[in-house]
Amino acid sequence: MNKRISLTRYLVEQQRMEGHIPAQLRLLLEVVARACKRISLTVNKGALGGVLGSTESENIQGEMQKKLDIIANEVLIEANEWGGHLAAMASEEMDGIYIVPNRYPQGEYLLMFDPLDGSSNIDVNVSIGTIFSVLVKPDGQGVLEQDFLQPGHQQVAAGYCVFGPQTTLVLTVGDGVAMFTLDREQGSFILTAENMRVPADTQEFAVNMSNQRHWDTPVKRYIDECLQGTTGPRGKDFNMRWVGSMVADVHRILTRGGVFLYPWDKREPEKPGKLRLMYEANPMAWLIEQAGGAASTGKQRILDLQPGKLHERVSVFLGSKNEVERIARYHGEA
Repeated sequence: MNKRISLTRYLVEQQRMEGHIPAQLRLLLEVVARACKRISLTVNKGALGGVLGSTESENIQGEMQKKLDIIANEVLIEANEWGGHLAAMASEEMDGIYIVPNRYPQGEYLLMFDPLDGSSNIDVNVSIGTIFSVLVKPDGQGVLEQDFLQPGHQQVAAGYCVFGPQTTLVLTVGDGVAMFTLDREQGSFILTAENMRVPADTQEFAVNMSNQRHWDTPVKRYIDECLQGTTGPRGKDFNMRWVGSMVADVHRILTRGGVFLYPWDKREPEKPGKLRLMYEANPMAWLIEQAGGAASTGKQRILDLQPGKLHERVSVFLGSKNEVERIARYHGEA
């Protein structure tokens, strides 16, 4: 790009657009970005910082926590609790909500985050990231867990920061998707892409093929057709890409197209999916839709789901619009 526009300048210009984003939301997003920079520095130190490996604890999902999971969670809380922009936070790594302490002023927003998505990849130096989502707190005194249970289309900001060869922040405030790259010398995020678009068609899919035997019939049908290539009903060859960090897989799709699948499987039939609706599916679905893609459970638009609990799980199909619609059609036909 010809001129270097910082994240701060970008957000100020968004605020100046009449009725677009309030000043408090701008300030909140700047704080989240600063927290992501701190997490990035910690991640980059790796073994030199003594942050690799697992702890002896499990999160609310029953998953073993990595040291960096806990560190990233603490960084986000400490950065955001005192600024006066938030009423409360919720995290994939915490059992319940975290209400801003009384010693700090309370704001009108609710922040949700997956502090370190893809943490199983931490120790092998594969891209991981932070995912976040912002809602407006409903009117009323105090904050309840129920206040967070809003459908995804009510988000006012969402994004992720991927820690890879570059540290990249991707953001939407409901007016398209913008990408920022961390300039380590300058210490700030610089705008590197605006109005990102996901192509409607693709020849690339991302899924964990080792789970194929556990999938439902519509998902098997879709993948089987992709694998048949030019000799099958799709009439074209597909490539498969799978990182195992949602931020990395979604970032690739935002950058060049594709479809991401994390379906229900029969190993845990009582659970509608693996990924968390509030911390992963909703923010990623909104980003993808803002870039012209689609996001579905196979049966319903993700952003229309009414959450029933804080750590609700869901099936996820997102990316290139025509592929997601095909998957949804196969579910309907089944």
